[in-house]
Amino acid sequence: MRILRIEADGIFLFNSKIVIDFNAEQRVYPDNAAMLYNPFGSTYTNNVLSFVGVNASGKTTSLKLISFVMSLLNAEAINNIDAKIVLERSKKVTLKTYFYDDKKGVCLLETVIGVTREEGVADRYTILHEKLYIRKAGSITSKTNLFEFSDENLFKSRDVSQEQFMFLKDDVSIVIALGKTGNVFFRDLTEWTDFNVLNSFGNFPIELVQFLDPSIEYIEFNPNETELIVKFKKDKEPIAMRGIQNISHYLSSGTIKGLNVFMQAWMVLIKGGYFIIDEIENHFNKEIVATLIRFFMDKKVNKNGATLVYSTHYVELLDELDRNDGIYVIRNNEGVTIQKLHHILKRNDIKKSDVFQSGMLEGTTPSYEASMRLKKVLASGKVVDDNE
Repeated sequence: MRILRIEADGIFLFNSKIVIDFNAEQRVYPDNAAMLYNPFGSTYTNNVLSFVGVNASGKTTSLKLISFVMSLLNAEAINNIDAKIVLERSKKVTLKTYFYDDKKGVCLLETVIGVTREEGVADRYTILHEKLYIRKAGSITSKTNLFEFSDENLFKSRDVSQEQFMFLKDDVSIVIALGKTGNVFFRDLTEWTDFNVLNSFGNFPIELVQFLDPSIEYIEFNPNETELIVKFKKDKEPIAMRGIQNISHYLSSGTIKGLNVFMQAWMVLIKGGYFIIDEIENHFNKEIVATLIRFFMDKKVNKNGATLVYSTHYVELLDELDRNDGIYVIRNNEGVTIQKLHHILKRNDIKKSDVFQSGMLEGTTPSYEASMRLKKVLASGKVVDDNE
């Protein structure tokens, strides 16, 4: 299953209806075709989506929305989805998810979600209304009619029949009518942003280990003793480690995160799925992050159209991308807004990092006035105590 577009309306944290478009809007040229995947016809999707903004702009929320929709498409019960946090404080949310199924065609899933709130009890979400539309891929003649559906394309709708209630839970999508679950293969690391511990064990490829830390000869996992064995080149004997704390004593934070991230990315690349990672630059230097991004834009590595979805403060990473239609600018001005860079900056010949750092795009760098106020406080020579 290939996601083409997500539209969301009614989410409390967002200023208005927002659109996250995986579809490539700009013209496809031979020199940037490696950044794209061609699921059918003349339709292309971006292999890399970047979400850029200042602190507290809404980047994590945007990634959690994508993760939530993917779980919904996998017919997971909404109340069991970790990323349902994106629905908090919302009254009614309408989602329109456009996707391509290689057996059915181009699909539109319209889902209206309501919430039941009781004091002292966790919010419970239910699907109030839902419709699933399907068009044959051959009926798509241009980019302009890719997202156009009519009543004659209706495949299934959620109704109040007793039969449907018997077989379909009120928080599970009718997308299950497509005949399978687990439609979208994805890995979501947003919950690991603030926790840098080794979350997978095994015999890591020596090429990956030495890319992250050339001083290591090998890392092996002993399943019988549930211990990690690390051999440094300078030491005669390997070190056996048990427990998360012991591992962090010997491996750097960058090595630990690198093992987590690249092993998960490898699986996604094999499956042709989606890899969601928040604040991708944490614990990494620029070249390691750039290498990861390049893997998703290299057809020799990314043979099945896997997609990397990440947020970053590191605007220099955007210079790795030749296209503007896979970059989203996130701002928070009394509500989060999402805007594709392609709609703001029409030219591709300008260095993207310069555009962001210059302040040309309002709301993408800390304001001058705020920095001057902070400078004045720091220069005052005394610490302000709120208790005084």
